[in-house]
Amino acid sequence: MDVPLSPLGRDQATAAASTVAGLVDRSTPVFSSDQDRALQTAAPIAAALASTIHPDPRLREQDLGRMEGLTPDQLTPEPIPEGVDIADVRWAGGESLADVAARSRSFLADLAVSENGHAPDQAVIVGHGDALRVLIALLDGRSHRECDFNLVLGNGDVITRTWPGGSA
Repeated sequence: MDVPLSPLGRDQATAAASTVAGLVDRSTPVFSSDQDRALQTAAPIAAALASTIHPDPRLREQDLGRMEGLTPDQLTPEPIPEGVDIADVRWAGGESLADVAARSRSFLADLAVSENGHAPDQAVIVGHGDALRVLIALLDGRSHRECDFNLVLGNGDVITRTWPGGSA
């Protein structure tokens, strides 16, 4: 997962920084997964906002266990265990969406008190596809079982949400 951004990825991060700078106030805190690609994406955003990056491992992508790095044609279908929701299965020894949701809830709880005991008015969050889908579901009042996997999250895309403590 710690592969550096390509030249295209750096261009996408720069474009995202420009977009974000037009949406939030200067000095808005930037929270990022601590994985290299997210940090490299967060850097131009933080620079554009004259802010700092707050790396947080709770924003990492879902750990896919033994499936990490495999292409779809290298995967072997497995049945869903009886009586278990697919979002609660830890495939290949990795994390379930429930696990991702637990760390996302923890992050949001800490974010809600990160500015001297209350939520910042605005925050920028830089992360990864499925982990962000879980976070978005939670911000929208849904559970990890109700993630919108049809939501296209391209590299460098900017999506806004409002939450009880402000906007994220």
